[in-house]
Amino acid sequence: MMDAFERFGLLINDRVVRTPVGIASMAGIVDAAYVIERAGHIGFAFIGGYSIDRRTMDAAEIIAAKGERREFLYDDPIKELSRQIALMEKSTVITGINLRGSTPEAFSAVATALGDKVVYEIDAHCRQPEMIAAGCGEHYLKNPDELAAIVRALKSHGVTVSVKIRAGVATDDRELAQVLWKAGADILHIDLMDFGPAKLRQIRNSCPLMLIANNSLTSFDKMKDMLSHGADLVSLARQSDIRTLSGLDAAITRYADEEGWYNAPKQLCRGGDIRSLTFCCMPVKECPLIPTLARMEISKENYIRMKQDAVKGTPLDTGQQTCFGSLVWCCKTSSPCMFRDMTLKQAGISRKEYMRLKRDLSDTLMCGVFHDMPSDESS
Repeated sequence: MMDAFERFGLLINDRVVRTPVGIASMAGIVDAAYVIERAGHIGFAFIGGYSIDRRTMDAAEIIAAKGERREFLYDDPIKELSRQIALMEKSTVITGINLRGSTPEAFSAVATALGDKVVYEIDAHCRQPEMIAAGCGEHYLKNPDELAAIVRALKSHGVTVSVKIRAGVATDDRELAQVLWKAGADILHIDLMDFGPAKLRQIRNSCPLMLIANNSLTSFDKMKDMLSHGADLVSLARQSDIRTLSGLDAAITRYADEEGWYNAPKQLCRGGDIRSLTFCCMPVKECPLIPTLARMEISKENYIRMKQDAVKGTPLDTGQQTCFGSLVWCCKTSSPCMFRDMTLKQAGISRKEYMRLKRDLSDTLMCGVFHDMPSDESS
């Protein structure tokens, strides 16, 4: 699995993610058997959704009785979840459990019973009227304080927490992302609906959470578009067939091996998210960098210092013949530049290694921008 970590640099729940392609939950469909059948082509999967308290279990029974969609119906959800998790233990797939509950206590009870072997995903996504009336699913997107309370309840058990949301339902998805980040969430799993990469970029610029993009990402071009606008991973649901998953897995693996940074952002001047500060030059002319720094309340001097300090002693701290005297200010390899390429050749740095170094720089800059994990101000 070290090759996978070198290729993608992804860890979830302290385990290496083999590929950034995964499966999202579908109630009544995605269980351990469904995932294991596709395990050779994915890196993670969320089984479920599973209703975990009386209110949501009753809602699931009403939905199933209508015959409009399938549901997982069990008298003892913890017993069933334990069985499903046991089936997944020999798999290399990172396992998440998508849970539908109406109180922090319900989620806490599951975490107490199951421990930290899996990722706990709060379902703030379901839009079935019965689930919303039961106080879960999209109900939480209109009541973010309740959602944050559940995140805190789960984090008190030391587990990894994902939140599945549907874009465009909350008053402001950027504010919601910040609330969840400050509450302690680790992953934000976003059904982008029809919003596309612009919405994803907004969320990426609002928080440092690991982001999973979801909804109709069935081609490499669509997947790459999401990755270049802020996604760390992508998930499929209805079209999570073996052919589609294997194609995406093979394509992103090949791309990572060729380019060095599988989810490199577009450059800021071409609509990239703030990870693309790694490719920006010195702030000496009017360009998208200037208003971006102003919005983040980072002075030009601090921006320059952040980048220079981050590359001291690394190969990016070289290149006197480049435009600004250092590779730290150089652009993405997709942009032609004879000075950058000449410097890389003289230094014996491949374009692939250059992009990996730029990824490391981006990670450092993101930590600086968001100042590590803040405490929850509401606690």
